[in-house]
Amino acid sequence: MAASKPVEPQSGSGLPRWQLALLVGTPIVLGVGAVYLWNRRAKERKRTGERKTPEGSASPVQGKDEIHPLLPKRDPLDRAQAAKNKGNKYFKATKYENAIQCYTEAISLCPKEQKADLSTFYQNRAAAYEQQMKWTEVVQDCSQAVELNPRYIKALFRRAKALEKLDNKKECLEGETFFLFGLYAVGRQGAETNREPMMPSPQFIKSYFSSFTDDIISQPLQKGEKKDEDKDNEGEAAQVTESSGYLKAKQYMEEENYDKIISECTKEIESGGRYTAEALLLRATFYLLIGNATAAQPDLDRVINLPDANVKLQANALIKRGSMYMQQQQPVLSTQDFNTAAEIDKRNPDVYHHRGQLKILLDQVDDAVADFDECILLRPDSALAQAQKCFALYRQAYTGNNPTRVQTAMDGFEDVIRRFPKCAEGYALYAQALTDQQQFGKADEMYDKCIELEPDNATTYVHKGLLQLQWKQDLDLGLDLISKAIEIDNKCDFAYETMGTIEVQRGNLDRAIEMFNKAINLAKSEMEMAHLYSLCDAAYAQTEVARKYGLKPPTL
Repeated sequence: MAASKPVEPQSGSGLPRWQLALLVGTPIVLGVGAVYLWNRRAKERKRTGERKTPEGSASPVQGKDEIHPLLPKRDPLDRAQAAKNKGNKYFKATKYENAIQCYTEAISLCPKEQKADLSTFYQNRAAAYEQQMKWTEVVQDCSQAVELNPRYIKALFRRAKALEKLDNKKECLEGETFFLFGLYAVGRQGAETNREPMMPSPQFIKSYFSSFTDDIISQPLQKGEKKDEDKDNEGEAAQVTESSGYLKAKQYMEEENYDKIISECTKEIESGGRYTAEALLLRATFYLLIGNATAAQPDLDRVINLPDANVKLQANALIKRGSMYMQQQQPVLSTQDFNTAAEIDKRNPDVYHHRGQLKILLDQVDDAVADFDECILLRPDSALAQAQKCFALYRQAYTGNNPTRVQTAMDGFEDVIRRFPKCAEGYALYAQALTDQQQFGKADEMYDKCIELEPDNATTYVHKGLLQLQWKQDLDLGLDLISKAIEIDNKCDFAYETMGTIEVQRGNLDRAIEMFNKAINLAKSEMEMAHLYSLCDAAYAQTEVARKYGLKPPTL
């Protein structure tokens, strides 16, 4: 991946995922949720932007060794990259023999531990051989690339095409799988789903609301809103509470009886009660939580356009609609909503907190850091903003190959967990950075701390499981932890998706499809659903290819 793009944290199972249950519905909430979507956007850009020309960098994640001190002379990796870049120029000029010579030089210069770069050089040389129709050489170089990175889709596909030219149908199974996957994915586009909306787990919902600190609808019932409060006219107070669907909904929130909230809010709205604006916003929020953005948007629009609505309600509605637009891949509308929220409620820390997430997704890290700083200025005790700022600075340094700033960011994480020892996300984001740096033992300790603080957060178990696969190649322990996540929260779509991906790699395709379908039923946005359908369709395509040739699916 080019340095200007976010680097995907990659697990041993090939999953570039970081999703601590915080991409709720269509809002973007909490730093790790944004990191997950950031990684997915980078991944999708690569997948959909496939070209026949060589790559500037490999699809796998860059490892710890990518970060190295500046030396007086160019080190071997720099010289290898220069040779590769020269080869790319020859390739574009259709001088394939010259390109091959340059790629060969890059391969010979590249340190063996730099697997990401080395896999790219082999894949690029294979692309040049392909233009010369030297299919045996294409297979050999693609195989080298895949050996260095078993999930290198472009190399797998190129090898499959070459094997087909050589009439080797058995070995082209993987490549044809990816081809058929594309056909099935196209068939899914525009298809309507009839999923029954499903409320997420209580832990998921509480995590979502915890990302807002200046939010009226998530606050406990206030004085005068409960039936037993002393007022001049106690009978009137009781009558208001009994007749207010919104106040009943708030009471249900405190009781974690979430399934009744939408219906009670609807009663308030239809009766034109005094809490209509609040009920609209609360109903919209829960529509987003169950993945129904279509129903949520009209409610958000009404709150935003109400002439006499509380500015805090309008700012919150703008944040949620802006996040929804970002999930719908409408960044211009998203940016407009966040900017409007900042204009009407300049001292609302939530605006800057969540706009910082947007800026991360847009790769505008400097602006993201500025927003986090503003949030921290307004609310110095915001541990989430502190942790997310550290991660933004870390990513900027890591992708920019700046070892000094990387270390500064890592020191920043240490400071955050020291000052905010009860903030699970501080440990979680630090664990992600430590994994990038291949400090697996310490990353594992950070996940253990997360579990200690939030034992009901299923996604932490998933990430700890993935770490075992990457660190120790311990499949049994990894699967046990992911199974534990499902046991804790049977609505954790991330756990089902991860399990499905692992089952694909184990060759258990029917089981994988079962897991992907469970995740689809729990998806909270169209983008999430499309991604899951693509995984399910890829597994289905692979079963079709295996059936076609009478083969067993390959295992990785």
